[in-house]
Amino acid sequence: MLAQAFFFWIFAAVLVGSALAVILARNPVHSVLFLILAFVNASGLFVLMGAEFLAMILIVVYVGAVAVLFLFVIMLLDVDFAQLKQGFVQYLPIGGLIAICVGFELWYVTAGWTRSPHPAAAAAPTALVGNTKALGLVIYTRYAFFFEAAGLILLTAMIGAIVLTLRHKVGVKRQDIAEQVARSPATAVELRKVASRAGI
Repeated sequence: MLAQAFFFWIFAAVLVGSALAVILARNPVHSVLFLILAFVNASGLFVLMGAEFLAMILIVVYVGAVAVLFLFVIMLLDVDFAQLKQGFVQYLPIGGLIAICVGFELWYVTAGWTRSPHPAAAAAPTALVGNTKALGLVIYTRYAFFFEAAGLILLTAMIGAIVLTLRHKVGVKRQDIAEQVARSPATAVELRKVASRAGI
């Protein structure tokens, strides 16, 4: 029990420090690296809680795909960071107001959690089933509607991002499915009679 508490405080301290470094780092590449460190420590906390499946998902999906994708996008794009920081003072009051609202929400959630008379209500359903099965039972029964709604929202966001970033360039050949399906042998095949010892 002492070792578990020791590792909990190590993972929690490094997680909070790396999360602050993500926000305070001046270089976006450093922010992504600190984000990866935060994900790794969060997965360590999941392992201590007995949620091995969530820990592996956090490492494989977020560190292995999302964070690395962010890193490559930031490194490959020629972003002028001096130009991005020009409107910092202009949007500082709005950003401060949003920060105050988020801080109040975090305080409210934390205060409500500490005053809860039944803190064990949010625990795992039972220890008789595995972590993955228990997670699936909760997601696809009690929270099935919210799970499907989140999937629809993410799908809509993905389609919107594709539509906003799609640019049609003049002179670039593109695939036309309707034209391909409507083709017939008469229009798709051209027969030429080539003379002997002559090229096409």
